Amino acid sequence: MCSRETEFKSILFALCYFHGVVAERRKFGPQGWNRSYPFNTGDLTISVNVLYNFLEANAKVPYDDLRYLFGEIMYGGHITDDWDRRLCRTYLEEFIRPEMLEGELSLAPGFPLPGNLDLIGYHQYIDDQLPAESPYLYGLHPNAEIGFLTQTSEKLFRTVLELQPRDGHAGARAGATREEKVKTLLDEILERMTDEFNLAELLAKVEERTPYIVVAFQECERMNVLTREIRRSLTELDLGLKGELTMTGDMETLQNALYLDAVPEPWARRAYPSTAGLGAWFLDLLNRIKELEAWIGDLAMPSTVWLTGFFNPQSFLTAIMQSTARKNEWPLDQMALQCDVTKKNREDFRSPPREGAYIHGLFMEGARWDAQAGIITEAKLKDLTPPMPVMFIKAIPADKQDRRSIYPCPVYKTCQRGPTYVWTFNLKTKENPSKWVLAGVALLLQA
Repeated sequence: MCSRETEFKSILFALCYFHGVVAERRKFGPQGWNRSYPFNTGDLTISVNVLYNFLEANAKVPYDDLRYLFGEIMYGGHITDDWDRRLCRTYLEEFIRPEMLEGELSLAPGFPLPGNLDLIGYHQYIDDQLPAESPYLYGLHPNAEIGFLTQTSEKLFRTVLELQPRDGHAGARAGATREEKVKTLLDEILERMTDEFNLAELLAKVEERTPYIVVAFQECERMNVLTREIRRSLTELDLGLKGELTMTGDMETLQNALYLDAVPEPWARRAYPSTAGLGAWFLDLLNRIKELEAWIGDLAMPSTVWLTGFFNPQSFLTAIMQSTARKNEWPLDQMALQCDVTKKNREDFRSPPREGAYIHGLFMEGARWDAQAGIITEAKLKDLTPPMPVMFIKAIPADKQDRRSIYPCPVYKTCQRGPTYVWTFNLKTKENPSKWVLAGVALLLQA
């Protein structure tokens, strides 16, 4: 039907490939898309109609208009997350551009856009030329598949474990073993729990309530709420197991969670996002308490700050901006954070910087950091979340930001991404930033 056959067929082929990629990318979990979207054939059909109408109505191919309509309206109509919107837009910028008519465009490594063929020719081309299914076809690193398969296996084994019969073959004996295991774990957690932070005593020590001190107090308050609930619920369960209290539904749910090495829901609700099992989660909690104790011991900023250790990491990053704004009398709404990755690890730092903060404890997913060259580079196979060196975060006026050769990298609390978003750090790159967008590169506070 279309009077501009070559342009129509080229863009249609790219559009079909784009549709396949965005729909199938869902299987890579949060590294694919932050949220799951119902992309469907209807989106593709209506996009093809739009393409036909636009080509018939314009003398030149309106690439910008087409990308906007496909990426922001037809497919973008489903998208609710800004980072996912950026990903969708980047795919279209890579697939639909003037070079496609000159035969200089590859949709994936080893898969160039074909010329003007007929239907059988296109089928033949796809059968012969399309590389085997792999993360490379999506712009992802092979590690994305390893991560996704590992998570799927863990989910499967956890489900199998939860479906195990409660009483087992030995009847009462198995029940007793279950209770013994829970009792041992319960005693161990209670024994290792520290006292609550004495906020009144701390307040008395403070001379000036700087933004950092306010953050420290807020963190102590939230930690007290969490540890109080852990202590209360475990003491109650202990009395229930001894027969001194009637077992309630809540106590049984807590007992099941302890037995299955899962973080009980009332604790998780008062805590911070985490994907760890109970054992690892509790050790992490003790580390967080230790970091807080060290900080409020003399109320001096640590030489390097463990950003992961906060309930609310955003509050600490905002405090960096507030301190600098007060010191230099700059308007807070016209400031931004600059992130410089150092070549050192936390042991090499003895004191905090005069302005800003050194932070550690971050990991990169989807790529790795080349400390020598000071840029993002390809990930190593099977190294899913390599640790980052210490990063120097300082506040600068927003108009002084360097926007050349950088990749705006989202920072998330966990690999679940989505709602665990914290901040955006601009990281240096020699490659085109679109490469890292398609690879789903992000910084994580927990590996």
